[in-house]
Amino acid sequence: MIIVLIGYMGSGKSTIGKELATVLNYDFLDLDDYISNKENASIPEIFKKKGEIYFRKKETEYLSEVISTLENVVLALGGGTPCYGNNMELLKVISNLKSFYLKLSIPLLAKRLFLERSKRPLISHINSETELLEFIGKHLFERSPYYSQSEFTINTDHKTKQEILEALLAHLI
Repeated sequence: MIIVLIGYMGSGKSTIGKELATVLNYDFLDLDDYISNKENASIPEIFKKKGEIYFRKKETEYLSEVISTLENVVLALGGGTPCYGNNMELLKVISNLKSFYLKLSIPLLAKRLFLERSKRPLISHINSETELLEFIGKHLFERSPYYSQSEFTINTDHKTKQEILEALLAHLI
């Protein structure tokens, strides 16, 4: 089975994904890391040198490659991955794939991301939590229709890692 975690940056896809993979004895794969390895460049470098259109095409290509060749893997997608190309459609046609939207509220995302914004090129220029709240709100408004196409939605507000894991596992048993 392939388990795909979808959600906004900072929603816990990698953190929860690694934990879930350990519990299930699956491999964990972050799609952005996979792309970086294949392209021999970081995501910001790819954006800077080859542009977003190139990146989005490669992202779809590598997503297709991963979901059609790997088994027993927990896959964390980049926050924008579901919103481009036919990426959500690709996920829906794989029979042994379950997709989960890790949904965290805008205020909690802003609180979590504000402290680590220097590591996130998309929001590194934002200097106030109010501005970040506005940015995330607008972004989520655009992305929610894609995220909502996930097979399951797990609301992660004020939940511990263990509670989130239990919610995910309840849908897998």
